[in-house]
Formats: sequence, structure tokens, C-alpha cells
Amino acid sequence: MSSQPPARRTVLRGAALAGAAGLGVAACSGKTGAKAPATPTAPVDLGAASAVPVGGAKIYREKRVVVAQPAKGEYKAFSAVCTHAGCVVDKIEDGKINCPCHGSQFDAETGKVLRGPADAPLPAVPVKTKGGKLVAGPDA
Repeated sequence: MSSQPPARRTVLRGAALAGAAGLGVAACSGKTGAKAPATPTAPVDLGAASAVPVGGAKIYREKRVVVAQPAKGEYKAFSAVCTHAGCVVDKIEDGKINCPCHGSQFDAETGKVLRGPADAPLPAVPVKTKGGKLVAGPDA
């Protein structure tokens, strides 16, 4: 019984698929750095307070913060980093903050878990308005 090596085409196809799968995993990780903190460590300027709709919320991905305005002039902020695997959340629909990595959902007004696999709420972040702008983080 002779053992033939796999055809070159088969080997190349397998390598291409493995490489593509690895890129897909890296692209879906949503992490912005292993050492990046879940909440701001210094005050961050988020821009105009008017950008957050009354009764809605807005994600500031690059600042890793979600800000909600449940009532006019009342702001609440949370970390935009999912408590399950550290991915940054990507959208808000019907008052629910969605994580793209594993499907966790959080309440946009409270940060509480609505659907796992996350089992801890999004950490609260201090937020205030200053001159018509939102500032989040310590000393805010």
C-alpha cells in the first residue's frame, strides 16, 4: 500500500482557509489592547451633549464609553467594554447595548446585563456636562 503525499492544490487550499479563519478571529475580537482599561483613567471630552438623544444613548468607541440620556439633561455613562470577553460594544438598538463578539446585551440606561454570556453589568463611569460638552471619567 503506497502512501501518496497530498496534492499541492489541497495543501495550498488548506493553508489559505486556515489563514482566513485566523484573520476572521482577529477581526472579530473587538479588543483595543490587552492593557487598555475598561473605564477612562482621566477625564475625557466626548463633545457636544446634544449628540446624545433624549431617551437614547450613544457609543463613543474610541473613548470606550457609552452615554445615555434617559431624561432631558440627565446623563449616565458606562464602560463600552463588554464584561464577558473585553470586546468593545458596537451598537444600540431598542435601548439595548449590543456586543458583537458573543451576543451579550446590556440595558442602555442602567448597564445591567439583559442577555449573556456576560454576567456582570457594564461599569458606571462618572459623567457631567461642562459648557454644553460631555466629560466622562474620574473627576467628571
